[in-house]
Amino acid sequence: MLTIYFAGAISGGRGDVAYYREIIAALEADGHRVLAGAVAAENVGADGERLESCAIFDRDIAWIAEADAIVAEVSMPSTGVGYEIATARYRFEIPVICLYRPAYTKRCTAMVTGDRGIELIEYSDTAEMLVRLRAALAKYTAGARGYPRRTPA
Repeated sequence: MLTIYFAGAISGGRGDVAYYREIIAALEADGHRVLAGAVAAENVGADGERLESCAIFDRDIAWIAEADAIVAEVSMPSTGVGYEIATARYRFEIPVICLYRPAYTKRCTAMVTGDRGIELIEYSDTAEMLVRLRAALAKYTAGARGYPRRTPA
């Protein structure tokens, strides 16, 4: 199974926390290790965690470095999620899968849709999205051809 860094909006808005929790629970039920920090915590509001910014930054960068892949829910625009996606792609060169609900905002940012290295899953139904997400993640599990596994099996 994989170590997955899960990214979702905190400061950008907490309206999607129930979605985040559902996705993370499904990934953990599949046996994946999910690093999510405060993203799925119901007690964390838009003002974020009660940690110093540098501590959050250092922790989250270390988690991204440790991950086999990043899954980012990008329906709620977030500068921090964009930063995490770029860090995963261009600093650590790990796969990025973005989840986007088209009816949620007018459009998904071109910085995500235009990056050919990002796998974008547009969805309206969470169950259908989870099927597609599982298929996308299967490409990076042990035994997948052409992918240098980062986490020991």
